[in-house]
Amino acid sequence: MSPRSLPGKAHLYAVILAGGRGTRFWPRSRSKNPKQFMKLWGATSLLEQTVARLHPLIPASRVWVFTNEQLVPQVVRHLPDVPRSQIIAEPCQRNTAPCVGLAAELIGAQDPEAVLGVFPSDHTIRKPGVFRSVVALAAKSAAQGEIVVLGIAPRWPETGYGYVEFPNPPNLNDIRVFHVKQFHEKPPLDVAQQYLRTRRFFWNSGMFFWTARTIREALRRFLPQTAEVLHSIAQRLADRKATGPARRRVLNELYPNCENISVDYAVLEKAPRVVGIPCDIGWSDVGSWNALYDLLPRDGRNNVLRTETLLLDSTGLLVDAPGKLVAGIGLENLVIIETDDALLVARRDRAQDVSRIVKELEKARRKDLL
Repeated sequence: MSPRSLPGKAHLYAVILAGGRGTRFWPRSRSKNPKQFMKLWGATSLLEQTVARLHPLIPASRVWVFTNEQLVPQVVRHLPDVPRSQIIAEPCQRNTAPCVGLAAELIGAQDPEAVLGVFPSDHTIRKPGVFRSVVALAAKSAAQGEIVVLGIAPRWPETGYGYVEFPNPPNLNDIRVFHVKQFHEKPPLDVAQQYLRTRRFFWNSGMFFWTARTIREALRRFLPQTAEVLHSIAQRLADRKATGPARRRVLNELYPNCENISVDYAVLEKAPRVVGIPCDIGWSDVGSWNALYDLLPRDGRNNVLRTETLLLDSTGLLVDAPGKLVAGIGLENLVIIETDDALLVARRDRAQDVSRIVKELEKARRKDLL
């Protein structure tokens, strides 16, 4: 479906999840400047890119960003066109179910016909035109009362993602909505290899679509305690027309009473009917330095070099140490990242484990490096 022909386009809103820490991108990603604000390529941050590729469908006036109090100034700086009242600071982490439920309550109070698209703030999509066509189709389906998930065509047997199973192998050249047979947890390698062979299993992208009404009703059914808390928050904010400090007081008082659970567990795996759109949109969650290496152009020795280097007999490197010459001999498949106060050297195939370094720094109370 062409984005221009999308019916009800004026009721389509973006809910951007921007509260993550991006610990696998340490030492660049820090608590005050996490991954979504980093310029990993190009002149803009991942957050800015997320909003920009939606803009033909969803203007800044219909973008809502959910983050934490510490990161609000960063969001304002990166997204100056998004109304400040639509940047919501969660007082504590409660995972995605309370977050999308709060979005439904707040946006639905303003627009009862609202269709919400939920988007992570730190992914990349290299086929934005195809992506917008998929979003338009997902929004149309959601407006009819469906719960919609985007499934990403797997390119390898990934063990770090959940999977969406469809009844039959879909034709990716024909973008359509299909019934979701089942959701699957992150599999072991042998199972992931089997998934890849069947062509029926797609990566769960973490992008969802529903009306504000649909997700509110689902939460009332499957997560009633949290749904009641969220409704109370919305009522008190509406009664007092609370903004700024008043809104923070209400959220600080009530939001911690929400259950800590993902919308996948709370709703998607319990709902009697979920549909999905299997697609190839050039998606990556850019989940580690190794994932970034896979996305960037390489030289003749398969190196990604973002600084001056003198390398002999070295291959498969990602090197980023601004302002310094990096020299190496006989190096293979390493990540070398430097900041003013830290240097990371890791095997690329262990890049997912960088988050363990962050945990060790937390144990050591090295807040200066977090």
